[in-house]
Amino acid sequence: MNIQPLLQALDIQEEAARAQADDLRRQIEGLQTRLREAETHLEHLAITRKTVTSLTDRLPASPPELPEHPDYARILTDFNEATGPLRAKDVCQSLGHELLPKNVKGIRAKLKRLVKLGILTEADMGSFARKQ
Repeated sequence: MNIQPLLQALDIQEEAARAQADDLRRQIEGLQTRLREAETHLEHLAITRKTVTSLTDRLPASPPELPEHPDYARILTDFNEATGPLRAKDVCQSLGHELLPKNVKGIRAKLKRLVKLGILTEADMGSFARKQ
């Protein structure tokens, strides 16, 4: 029996397997490089997150957004110009509204909303001032 053709077939299969193994090793090396780069990037992101979160207490607080109604900006102008606390009636007059109970109640509600937003404080019952 001639085993030469069998050995040649084995050589061909062995070369193909060796080539496939070499190709897989190159792919693994490339993937390991990409993995190291991704892990380094993750480390940098974690460091950046830690740095940013450690600085948040040093950033100025952003002012709360005012409700849409135009009276709010005018109310704040009154408080910026005031030398002391204001009452709802004072603000109502300043805005040019009639001193009707419904108008005073509406202004008082707006003042209370500004207190909830942390912009004003209620010094005494019904007396409001700009928060320092």
